[in-house]
Amino acid sequence: MVGTSIVSPSPRDQAQAADPLAEAKAEQQALARTLTSQRVALAQLKATSAALAVKLDRAEAALASVTAEYDRISGLLVQVQTQVAEITAHLADLRAQIAGLDRQLNTLAVRIRLETAALHERENLLQDHLRAAYEQTQTSLLEIIISAPTLDAATTQVSYLISVTDQDRQLADEIKSLRAELTTEQVTLRDGRRTLGQARDEADAQAKLLTAREAELSDMEAQLAALKKAAERKRRAQADALNAALEARGNVAAQIKASEDAFAAQIALVKKLQAEADARNQSPSAFGFRWPEDSFHVTQEWGPTSFRLEPPYSYKGVYYPHFHTAIDIASGCGTPIHAVGSGTVVASGQPLWPWDSAYGVIINHGFGATTVYWHLQARVVVSAGQTVSFGQVIGYEGSTGNSTGCHLHFAINDHGVYENPRHYLP
Repeated sequence: MVGTSIVSPSPRDQAQAADPLAEAKAEQQALARTLTSQRVALAQLKATSAALAVKLDRAEAALASVTAEYDRISGLLVQVQTQVAEITAHLADLRAQIAGLDRQLNTLAVRIRLETAALHERENLLQDHLRAAYEQTQTSLLEIIISAPTLDAATTQVSYLISVTDQDRQLADEIKSLRAELTTEQVTLRDGRRTLGQARDEADAQAKLLTAREAELSDMEAQLAALKKAAERKRRAQADALNAALEARGNVAAQIKASEDAFAAQIALVKKLQAEADARNQSPSAFGFRWPEDSFHVTQEWGPTSFRLEPPYSYKGVYYPHFHTAIDIASGCGTPIHAVGSGTVVASGQPLWPWDSAYGVIINHGFGATTVYWHLQARVVVSAGQTVSFGQVIGYEGSTGNSTGCHLHFAINDHGVYENPRHYLP
């Protein structure tokens, strides 16, 4: 009976050739990679959440300020909304990873229980074999030979005893391998459960924080609606003041015609310069822009206006009879004007002469965006073809051309469209 038990095939015997210890270590490494990926996901989630907090704090501070402008805050809230969506997606992905890891660890725990039972079975079997072998070896080989009916029969019995020893050695090796495999799997299970618990705690904390941030965002969106009305009143007041200044100068029709001609020439010039830049296959880069003046106040916002001197413009398929394609800022005649980012000067001096006598600078930033600085003083600081760096002085605030006073007309043309500069600035 002992010999029969030893040599009977079993699923465990057939799996020996696959090296279970190597498989267990490979599984441990795979699980370690999963845990590392999860830690990276947690780090990304926390970083995005921290960035969201900064954006919300900036938006809240702007809302609380008396001088808060609707366009700037709405731009910030668009970024906040995007980050809320990103965090929501990160959380969903993290929870899916947690669920998958939980299933994987549960499967591993079940396998450990089964393999532990198999180990105990083999240990008991080896003990029985060794005990039986010990009892059988109490009879000397001489007695076996004497008592055997033939020499062949004696030889068979001796060979049988030797084969039992070989099988026991094989069983002992299997037990050793199984113990090492179980040790590896138990370490994997322990580490996995600890990391899983940490991931769940972090996900729960981030979910609570996201809920609070969503409530803040909802509250600010409600405040933004009221602020939008105030911003519209401010725009109307700016336009009324500009129209009054225009009326005071007289010859309104001629000024409007000159402004429209100059604007048409500016569109044609920017289009030409952009086509030249595109032909050179300039590679895109991040904005990295700053405001063109160090300190200033806004005298006219970007967008539709009732100021009659502004020419018509179609934006996103909507036609506006009067549209200001820039932000006007002022700090005083002679204030240094800085390049908002590095790039190449593509026009300077009086690029729109004879339609517009204003002095200005146009800079191409190499990723489809061109910045326009207008009504500068007559002294030319930079020239076409010159490379300028972030913050470099490129001119001085003036009132050249069709202007109602010293100020900077600052515009951003992105791939042929005059966009709101506030969405590109800090």
